[in-house]
Amino acid sequence: MAKQLWKPGTMVYPAPAAMVSVADASGNTNIITAAWTGNVCSDPPMAYVSIRPERFSYHMIKETGEFVINLTTKKLARATDYCGVRSGRTENKWEKTGLTPEAADFVKAPLIKECPVNIECRVENQLDLGSHTMFIGKVLAVHADEDYMNQKGKFDLTAAGLMAYAHGEYLELGKRIGTFGYSVKKTPAKKAPSGRRK
Repeated sequence: MAKQLWKPGTMVYPAPAAMVSVADASGNTNIITAAWTGNVCSDPPMAYVSIRPERFSYHMIKETGEFVINLTTKKLARATDYCGVRSGRTENKWEKTGLTPEAADFVKAPLIKECPVNIECRVENQLDLGSHTMFIGKVLAVHADEDYMNQKGKFDLTAAGLMAYAHGEYLELGKRIGTFGYSVKKTPAKKAPSGRRK
């Protein structure tokens, strides 16, 4: 299989298509769409978001040191895109998208009610990397929509129609093809047929 050699670039795809909600010290809020977000540590649980300094939300995170990562779904695709291409400097994205702010438990930034998962974070560290600043936040709380609890009491995000981002396109995540550790899981031995052979 032939491969082309390209110049260095951001090629870790697909990436989350998350809406990040923020607030400033005066209580003003905004939503910014971010693909540069994810987990960085499990104990303690930590996540990050990388934002360009010229973005309106940047100063809000700098002021309060807080943000909420809101996972998005197919139903929220239009609102997710809108919050990524419009600026909070000139319009209220909550009103334009019809999204609903809800009070968080530990941070000033609101949760987005329509999102199936909201992750409250407080900045522990920041890295000025070049075009973006990475804000690394300690996860203070996770809010999970009860609509996606299955009959066994397990949270089933596959039912939410989660969305991802790759090369300028939004993608709906597909069917499950395996679970963690399935490649080494032992399969039960087949039982020998009962009865005598004739």
